Amino acid sequence: MPHATPLITTIVGGLVLAFILGCVAIRLKLPPLVGYLCAGILSGPFTPGFVADPKLAPELAELGVILLMFGVGLHFSMKDLLAVKHIAIPGAIVQISMATVMGMGLAWLFDWTMSAGLVFGLALSVASTVVLLKALEERDLLETPEGRIAVGWLIVEDLAMVLTLVLLPALAGILSGKSGTLDTGELSMTLLLTVGKVIGFVAFMLIVGRRFIPWMLERIVWTGSRELFRLGVLATALGVAYGASQLFDVSFALGAFFAGMVLAESEFSHRAAEESLPLRDAFAVLFFVSVGMLLDPRILIEHPWAVFGTVLVIIIGKSLAALGIVLAFRHDLKTALTISASLAQIGEFSFILAGLGVALNLLPPLGHALVIAGAILSILLNPLVFSLLDRWRQSTPAGA
Repeated sequence: MPHATPLITTIVGGLVLAFILGCVAIRLKLPPLVGYLCAGILSGPFTPGFVADPKLAPELAELGVILLMFGVGLHFSMKDLLAVKHIAIPGAIVQISMATVMGMGLAWLFDWTMSAGLVFGLALSVASTVVLLKALEERDLLETPEGRIAVGWLIVEDLAMVLTLVLLPALAGILSGKSGTLDTGELSMTLLLTVGKVIGFVAFMLIVGRRFIPWMLERIVWTGSRELFRLGVLATALGVAYGASQLFDVSFALGAFFAGMVLAESEFSHRAAEESLPLRDAFAVLFFVSVGMLLDPRILIEHPWAVFGTVLVIIIGKSLAALGIVLAFRHDLKTALTISASLAQIGEFSFILAGLGVALNLLPPLGHALVIAGAILSILLNPLVFSLLDRWRQSTPAGA
């Protein structure tokens, strides 16, 4: 009898199915990520046949998020981040607020409680790191002004969700109506502690990481070993992301981004980006497979209008909100449309937030299922949104 190998089975099954269905998608003139998502649906627990490990797949997908954000950080300096703060910070906060209100309005139509609407709206407000970066990279937009604004916007959303995930359990009692009073002292301490940890992590990376990481990789280069350099880059990305999560309660994605950003100041940043690229692509594929595994297709049949409303908020509502915000900051229409298209989807933070909402009895299980369905459908439709944007760009004269 063969040994139980859930890790190998999940990786092999996920990658093989993704490769086959990715090829089919290309033949049908569809983006390959459509094939990856379908591979996840087929390997999930809600469809017959091969079933990947539903616990291991999201953890493997997290590696994709870490490596992808590390790669972005390698092309993004602190100067770039500060350059877009005037639009990224208020823009992300206003967009999160507007999307949350839209989600609460939809929850009101479902006759849910106010707390359920709040959690549901917040889950619909935050874009997926992987999807946004993949879309920008495929169109060489990552290092353009609009690409930098989108990445800065993403970092602010990430920080907002870190705060939300910490504060939600503290507020669960009053939100659910089971506790009549709010301990403002405890809440203030929780908020201050969270903000303090984030500031502490950023300070640590700028003071210690900025000196140590480039120094370490320079010594590795002197050894002349390419494989040791590749291992050093991988260890830096994963080690800093994990350390940030364990010591500072910062998300893996944010930790990896700052690791890449401090390394960007080193002369070896381009080489580090090249060495980590194959692993980034492979684990990004596993991310899409793991997302597909979460979908129970029955929700599309049993609650079609609820799914339609959820997707409408994500793709139309969020896009229009972002479009208006960017235009209000006097940026051109091309920049506004690019950022709108980038944010017209949801992903990993949405799943975490919805799952926490269900665990705290703030969100009904249907809300969690709608977030998953909305994420998968918005990810599937996001390439179409970008293709429409590409056609508009081609038909619009330069400088128009």
